[in-house]
Amino acid sequence: MTMSALGEPCVLLKLGEIVLKGKNRELFERRLIGNIRGALKQFDFTVDVRKRHGVIAIFLPQGSTADRADAVAQRVADVPGLVWIHSAWQVPKDPDTVLKAGLELFRDRHPATFAVRSRRRDKRFPLRSNELDRLVGGAINDEYHLPVDLKNPGLTLHIEVDRDEVFMFTDGLPGQGGLPVGSSGRALVLMSGGIDSPVAAYRMMRRGLHVDFLHFSGIPFTTSESIYKAYALVRKLDRFQGQSRLWVVPFGKAQQSIRTSGQDRLAVIAQRRLMLKTAEEVAHRIKAHALITGDALGQVSSQTLANITAQDHAVDMPILRPLVGWDKTEIMAEARRIGTLEISELPDEDCCTLLAPKRAETRAKIEDLKQIEKRLDAEELAVQLADSIQEYTL
Repeated sequence: MTMSALGEPCVLLKLGEIVLKGKNRELFERRLIGNIRGALKQFDFTVDVRKRHGVIAIFLPQGSTADRADAVAQRVADVPGLVWIHSAWQVPKDPDTVLKAGLELFRDRHPATFAVRSRRRDKRFPLRSNELDRLVGGAINDEYHLPVDLKNPGLTLHIEVDRDEVFMFTDGLPGQGGLPVGSSGRALVLMSGGIDSPVAAYRMMRRGLHVDFLHFSGIPFTTSESIYKAYALVRKLDRFQGQSRLWVVPFGKAQQSIRTSGQDRLAVIAQRRLMLKTAEEVAHRIKAHALITGDALGQVSSQTLANITAQDHAVDMPILRPLVGWDKTEIMAEARRIGTLEISELPDEDCCTLLAPKRAETRAKIEDLKQIEKRLDAEELAVQLADSIQEYTL
């Protein structure tokens, strides 16, 4: 039996914009490595995550299979901060062994064309990158009679010469990009059961925010369906950050008070302002520093510039709207990609259906809304609502 030239399987991770962070880069890399280790706790084996020059390598227990490396690669592909994830092989730093490993990787593959791309991070290696390309590529061409195509190859063999070993791989998974979750702080998402807010949450995770979720339920005037739906959405999003928390506010009685205030056309905006006031109170308690909504300018009648301005006026905390310039088609495409669309499209009895005037106000005036809030004692009501929240642990 011929001994394999391939060493142990591993996973090689390529960083994105973190490499541009200059003197702060080490802080981002530390956060990213911590997130990677957290994501891999689901496995029943221990990995060794090591930072290298421009890459992160995940070394598996000795004797691991390529399937195990693939499973690890699939999991870390959901961790923001990475742009490419490769199931790779560790090969000893010897040109002859690298050549044999290259031939072995092509043994059961039959691409129409191929290319070899080498990168020599360790300049002590005796062959330059282009020399290594010619050595391994020539051997593959001689052995398997495959034509070389450097512009549009059917299969590319990557060879990366590192400090202690050579990494070799042919395929890769695209990562999430962005920044490591937690590197930008903590925020609170106003989480409906719709399509927009889960996408907004994901987009802010990619910008380094660790987010918690606040859902407003119509209970006691609606069923618990919207809570189950919000819970399912948070579970789906949790794979991007881990340790997600869902808080639920029983909002039905507050909505009833708004309805009886006599300002039918302003009811939706008044409700939204009360939600934001409540969310701000909750955010202070859980040490979040911003609110996140799924608002998209002009998407529905209540999301006009005047109404968004009136909502912002309700709180002092920053309100982040990552989808403000997106249209519905773009939002749905992103929801489909991250796996939340199917859940969002499930029917439920959303609390917003309790306040659905025939004609909503599109140019709400702040003074009119303040009069409603004065009658409701909105500041005190927001505190009471925050006191009533329930946490749903994943």
